[in-house]
Amino acid sequence: MAGVIATSNHPKFLWPGVTAIWGKEYNDHQKEYVDLFDDYNPQTLNYAEDVQNVGFGLVPVKAQGAGIQYTSEVQGFITRYTPVAYALGYAVTHEELKDDMYMQVAASRAPSLARGFNQTKERVGANVYNRATNASYLGGDGVALLSTAHPNTSGGTWSNKLAVDADLSEASLEDLIIQITNAVDDQGLMINLMPKSLHIATANWFNANRILGSVYQTGTANNDINVIKATNALPMGIKMNHYFTDANAWFIRTNCPNGMKFWQREAVSFSQDNDFSTKNALAVGYERYAFGWTDPRAVFGSTGG
Repeated sequence: MAGVIATSNHPKFLWPGVTAIWGKEYNDHQKEYVDLFDDYNPQTLNYAEDVQNVGFGLVPVKAQGAGIQYTSEVQGFITRYTPVAYALGYAVTHEELKDDMYMQVAASRAPSLARGFNQTKERVGANVYNRATNASYLGGDGVALLSTAHPNTSGGTWSNKLAVDADLSEASLEDLIIQITNAVDDQGLMINLMPKSLHIATANWFNANRILGSVYQTGTANNDINVIKATNALPMGIKMNHYFTDANAWFIRTNCPNGMKFWQREAVSFSQDNDFSTKNALAVGYERYAFGWTDPRAVFGSTGG
């Protein structure tokens, strides 16, 4: 069996004299994917779909004596969420379990497996943002998460990224916040879309705090106030993600409903068994989930300059 842990994997643990066993006992970051997505709990099916229902547009003038003009609803874009299964296990020979002199070695295996599951989920979730402009990963409207040309079913396009990508700065933040507050729906009607939080990679942590934490404008001798801070334009503050792969990319999450979604179809579970023919001890972890987005108005951003 591939991947079996036997006495040959770590022969030093069969003898006395080992004073320290290290390499697994590290602290983990707090869950970060929870800042990037909202929980999504559809029915317990193999997949789930979100269907856009396009509402009515502006009201036309009715000429005297003329008949009333009627309109209709339209089914728009469809987003499908299909949970993906993730599983990993390990097998330990009977002899290794009996002869290993250091019980902490065996005791560390289950937490190590759980740690792998946790970080896999973090990376899968962060990859939705890492691939935000990747044309190989498209949403229900047929374009990437961040695009200057999201289509409307009623015609025309709209944008949730800066027209010219720019690094994180006070000016670029203001530009994107203005873009958010000018957002419209599929029919071109104004919506109360507001920014909530700024999401950055580790390399932008200090820069983001300088921009949002200063009372006055950063990097100048002006006495002008820092309007972003003064107006609490980002009420949920800065969220750093250790799994963002582009140091210059940054994102603003909004109050858009049905936006970034995480569906935990089956929670992680761990089970143990024994193989009768080999006497190997088996341990397995398994879970199923999906990350994605329905309405891309949930996130605005830039890949940096």
